[in-house]
Amino acid sequence: MSSLKASEVRVRFAPSPTGYLHIGGARTAVFNYLFARKHGGKFLLRIEDTDLARSGQDMVQAILDGLTWLGLSWDEPPVYQSSRFPIYRARAAELVEKGRAYRCYCTREELERERQEARQRGEGYRYSGRCRHLTAEQRAAYEREGRKPVIRFAVEPGVTRFYDHVHGEVEINNAQLDDFVLLRSDGVPTYHLAVVVDDHEMGITHVIRGDDHLSNTPKQVLLYEAFGWPKPEFAHVPLILGPDRKRLSKRHGATSVGEYASKGYLPEAVVNFIALLGWSPGDDREIMTLDEMIQAFDLSGISKASAIFDEAKLEWMNGVYISSYDLAKLAEKALPFFAREFGWDEEEAKRQRPYVEKVVGLLKLRVKKLGDFPVVGRYFFTDPDGFEAEGVRKHFVDADVPQWLELLAAELERCEPFEAGVIERTLRDLAQRLGIKAAQLIHPSRLAVTGRTGGPGLFELFAVLGKGVVVRRLRRAAELVRSGAVPEAELAQ
Repeated sequence: MSSLKASEVRVRFAPSPTGYLHIGGARTAVFNYLFARKHGGKFLLRIEDTDLARSGQDMVQAILDGLTWLGLSWDEPPVYQSSRFPIYRARAAELVEKGRAYRCYCTREELERERQEARQRGEGYRYSGRCRHLTAEQRAAYEREGRKPVIRFAVEPGVTRFYDHVHGEVEINNAQLDDFVLLRSDGVPTYHLAVVVDDHEMGITHVIRGDDHLSNTPKQVLLYEAFGWPKPEFAHVPLILGPDRKRLSKRHGATSVGEYASKGYLPEAVVNFIALLGWSPGDDREIMTLDEMIQAFDLSGISKASAIFDEAKLEWMNGVYISSYDLAKLAEKALPFFAREFGWDEEEAKRQRPYVEKVVGLLKLRVKKLGDFPVVGRYFFTDPDGFEAEGVRKHFVDADVPQWLELLAAELERCEPFEAGVIERTLRDLAQRLGIKAAQLIHPSRLAVTGRTGGPGLFELFAVLGKGVVVRRLRRAAELVRSGAVPEAELAQ
């Protein structure tokens, strides 16, 4: 690949808008994007919407939004196959004129009869080619009957070979191939015709796609040869499997990029994770920036073996990204999750934004997804409605706890400024005067204020919550402990 010239490299991602952008498609897009950027080439987008009944603009928009969210920007306006039907029809007619394709007038009933006869013989079905050599009179007779032909490619005897950057040399005897349809009777092109015409006219140099397309490639190679066009280089990447080693699907949980965005994954983490599904940079790196992946990416690093999708690992990786993310940007990304959790409108979310940034700064080492922030940090926005059961048994049992909490509340009420360092000195001084360890105040006061036994640094936490909230919650907890009516709760971690 070192001999590639930057101007030569043109790759494409070509989804069908019959569904959302799923993880497998996103991984294909990432591989194409990395390859293009590595070689200073172009990353193009083609929407394969020839199935007009199943393709929808909402799905197209979801795909565009998914790619944008991932940060995969395309370099030229998207090509829509639905706007190119006249071109495909002209190209199919060109092959008929060359004698490399022919019009087939067989009815569904006739084709079904051929299939049944093949089954009775115990053979796999291949079209008989009965329409290959029709006379002009026979064609005219069929036309008078009202039969609308398809156009089939005339596969000649021989062997078709091509090199694949993942699978190596691939060879198939043409006897295994059918005279495949190029243009349906309603004038709609098949995948094989449309993809070859478009890849040629878009100047695609490298076709990087899922290896479920490997079996299609010999037919496409034959089309390139029939048109007299140079064929692109191919790289068919392995499928992504679920933990049960079956093809990734909805039964394994979320599969679309949009679902991962709504669950609170960062796009940088998702790109990093899916880039390593079936590709290795040649070392043991797992956390890589986009620039690092671009520099390291090479088709030789793609494995033939199917990749296993492990959401637990994606969650871990996302947590690593969150922990090191720029705080202001992280708060901006987390804000919609807080708004959704607490029912804020746009104006309230804007008002809460500075406070959210402080909360996110305290919790960023303790969450794996953006959606975890308002769950783990609920006590920053609302009084706890219960206290962690194990904490109650450990930290609220001493008879002196209510008095200690009230004394701490009184001391903190006089605390100025209400900052972490001052709060810490105040608590430790009180513990010393009471003749107890600081921990004997720290643990019950954390439980009293947050309802939890764990969390970020207590003094920083108090400073963010503010004096009024901390003092009020300490006094409330003291009353509950004294009355023996402490509500317990099993809290989400």
